[in-house]
Amino acid sequence: MKKFEVENHAPSLLPEGKSWKLVWADEFDGEKLDTAKWVPRLNMMGKRSPHWVEDAYEIDGKSNIVFKLEKRNGVYCTTQLQTGYNLMDGESEEYDVSSAENREAEDKNENYYKWPIGEIKQPKFMHKYGYYECRCKMQQKEGWWSAFWLQSPIIGTTLNPEFSGVEVDIMEQFWRTKYEPHNIITHNNHWNGYGTQHQSTGVFRVPLKETEDGYHIFGLEWTDEYYRYYVDGEMTWEVKAPYPVSQTEQFILISTEAVGYRSSSWSQWDDLEKAEGDTFTVDYVRVFDEVK
Repeated sequence: MKKFEVENHAPSLLPEGKSWKLVWADEFDGEKLDTAKWVPRLNMMGKRSPHWVEDAYEIDGKSNIVFKLEKRNGVYCTTQLQTGYNLMDGESEEYDVSSAENREAEDKNENYYKWPIGEIKQPKFMHKYGYYECRCKMQQKEGWWSAFWLQSPIIGTTLNPEFSGVEVDIMEQFWRTKYEPHNIITHNNHWNGYGTQHQSTGVFRVPLKETEDGYHIFGLEWTDEYYRYYVDGEMTWEVKAPYPVSQTEQFILISTEAVGYRSSSWSQWDDLEKAEGDTFTVDYVRVFDEVK
């Protein structure tokens, strides 16, 4: 890997043998989140999540964004940030086509056909191919998890994932020490939506090595033929045919989530209580294009 120097910030580590130019970045300078680049993700599959909030983070004034696990009104909350929107996440209005009121509306041709998903929103940043990189310091306690990934606005809307997009999980860390080996991150790819037709590569596990300052660098090289994953300057995994590679623009997400939030059982409640106040710190997110 070769270094790409950024003034007053940690350098990037980029794949050798190619020339690169920086096309998008957030160094998290200043005291406020740059809302021209990021929006919070608050919904999943048309429903508002009570466990995702807009502001469970702080910009620390030292060029970092610090995500937190917080308990609010008896519910553990985290923040997800994204540079675009998944079409399926928009809040939808439930509509009973069998009700007398709606059948009458049908007869009058008034408001019968309601669009079943939220409105399409303009993304902040979308991109195709290139190198995607995040430098971060991992959470220290069990009970919540972090991820750096790419998503398509229309994933699963066709059976052609090259057209509709592939979820690309560059880094996910679900557990610190609960399972062997300790302190692993995972890579994964998902396509064809999240229902019965969902497919994935399956997780690829990478143990993290200790670093002097506790930060790690996660990268993805995406071309029209392959995905190559990098951890701290070393290539860890490659995905290519027969697995699909997205040929469409996708957006970036940095997410933190309370483990078990999708289940009513809350089997991890003890872990969540112990993790309250823990942090996940991101130093920068950068996107590079290959110069040919």
